Amino acid sequence: MKAELYNYAISPIVFPAEKEVTITIRPLGDHVSFKAPEYTLQLMDIDNLASQKNESFTVKPDEDGCLRVTAAFHGEKEHYIRIFDGDRRIVQLSVYSLAPDMSCRLPFRGDLHMHTCRSDGREAPAIVAANYRAKGYDFLSITDHHRYDGSLEAMAQFAPIPTIYNLVPGEEVHLPLTDVHIVNFGGVHTVNNLMEESHGYKVTGGDPKKLSLDGKLPFVLTRAEYDETIRKLADTLDVPEDVDKLAYAVCVWAFDQIRAADGLAIFAHPYWLANVFHVSDPLTRCLMENHPFDAFEVLGGENYYQQNGYQTVLYYEEWKKGRVHPIVGSTDSHGSTEHNRNSAICSTIVFSPANERAALIASIRDRYSVAVDTISHEYRLVGEERFQRYACFLMDNWYPIHDRFCADEGHWMKEYLTGNTDGAMDVLQVLGGKMQALFDKYFIVE
Repeated sequence: MKAELYNYAISPIVFPAEKEVTITIRPLGDHVSFKAPEYTLQLMDIDNLASQKNESFTVKPDEDGCLRVTAAFHGEKEHYIRIFDGDRRIVQLSVYSLAPDMSCRLPFRGDLHMHTCRSDGREAPAIVAANYRAKGYDFLSITDHHRYDGSLEAMAQFAPIPTIYNLVPGEEVHLPLTDVHIVNFGGVHTVNNLMEESHGYKVTGGDPKKLSLDGKLPFVLTRAEYDETIRKLADTLDVPEDVDKLAYAVCVWAFDQIRAADGLAIFAHPYWLANVFHVSDPLTRCLMENHPFDAFEVLGGENYYQQNGYQTVLYYEEWKKGRVHPIVGSTDSHGSTEHNRNSAICSTIVFSPANERAALIASIRDRYSVAVDTISHEYRLVGEERFQRYACFLMDNWYPIHDRFCADEGHWMKEYLTGNTDGAMDVLQVLGGKMQALFDKYFIVE
C-alpha cells in the first residue's frame, strides 16, 4: 500500500467526469491531522502537469477534522489532489474520473479458471473459494477438469454466508477428438457431460441436479452420436489443410454449447508447454482468425515466459490485424492456495454494472476487462489502453484498501466452513455489509 494511504482516506476516488463531486480527505491519526486554519488544495491532471492550468482551492478543516473540496474533473483519467500548508506540500492523493460508458460500472477482480480436489487440485472446493476471497477476489469460478459438480458444491456450502462475493458455476471442458482445453464460465449446465461417457457423467451418475443449476440437461449423447455430430459439423467447415478439421469442429461445437448454456466460452492457454505447445500453432491461428470463442485466456497459470509471453504477443498481433478479442486472466491453480507461487499468478478485472454471472459475462464479451499478471511483485496488465490506465490506478489506490476487508471475510468464511460455529457466522453477519459499503463510499456510479 502506498504510504499516503496509511495516513489519509480519500473518498470517493472514482466518479463520472465533467460533473461536480465533493471529495472528502480524512486524516488517519493525530500525527497527520489538519491543525492549520486553512490549506491550499491543488487539482492536477496527470496527462500534462507542466502545461495544464491547475485549479487551486483554499479550504478550512470541517468540524470532523476532514478537508472537503467540490469540483468537476475533466476527461477519463487520473487526477492528483495536492494539499499544501503554506508553501509546504503535505501529501498528494489520486482520484479518477470516468467516461459515461464506464461510470455505470464497478471493477470486480476474479478468476475464471481453477481446480480443486474434485479433479487434480489439492483442496476442497469451498476451501479454495474461501482462500481466494481472502486474497481479494470478488468472484470465482471453480472449473475442475471434466466436472461441473465441484462448482455447485462450493456454491451450496457458501449459500448461508452473507457476502457479495460471487461464486459462478463452471468447468474445464475436455472432449474426444481434440486436445484443446476450453473453459465454461457461468454456463447454467455442464458441457462435458452432454456425452454420457465423460468422466464427470460417470462420477455423478448423470444426475442433472449435479450437472446444472436448474436440474435439467438439454440432451445427452452416446459416444457414437457425439462422433457423428462432430463429423457432420466438420464437413461444413472450411479450414486450412494444416489444421485438424475434427479438432477444430469439436472446439466450435463446445463453444456453441457453452453459449447455449448462457456461459462464457473461453479458449484456454494454447501456449502451455507440455514438452510441446498444448495446441498446434496452425489450430491456434485458425481459432484466433475465425474467433468461434467468446474470450481468450491471454494470461494463465504458469510462471515461465513462453505461455503468457507468447499469448500476449499473439493478442496484440491479432489487434494489429483488426481482431480485438475479449480477454481474461486466470490462475489455472491446481495446488495449495496458500503455499504455491502460482496460486495468485493471474486474474481478471471486469468492469461490470454488477457482480453477477450474466453481467460479468456480458461485460467480458463487450471487452470491458483487463488481464492482470502478478507473477512478480510488480504487476503487469494486458488489454486496451484506457482500461489499463484505469486498472493501474485501481491496483495502486483501490485494491490495497479492498483487499484488507476481503482478507478478514475470507478468514472467517474458512472458519465457518471448517466447523467454527461459535462466532464465525456472527462475524460474517457484521462483515457482510462492509464490502458493499466500501464500494458505495469509494465509487460514484451512474
